[in-house]
Amino acid sequence: MFDLYDACLIPLIIGLVELLKGVGLNNRFLPVASLILGIAAGIIYVYPDDLKSGILAGIILGLSACGLYSGTKHTIENGK
Repeated sequence: MFDLYDACLIPLIIGLVELLKGVGLNNRFLPVASLILGIAAGIIYVYPDDLKSGILAGIILGLSACGLYSGTKHTIENGK
């Protein structure tokens, strides 16, 4: 389903969500923003010819980005 280049979208989504956080988006909406950006990336980049597959891939990308960020944040906070 994914290749290496598609998985590189996950850090990009994390960076864009961090940018939205810096602009002042409420922390409650950051997972939703991650999901929306993931769906957009899935539709535009991963599967531009197949809407259903693009949405599914985007959900996977958005949730992966959200989980990677959250897991890393909690690991760093617990290590201090």
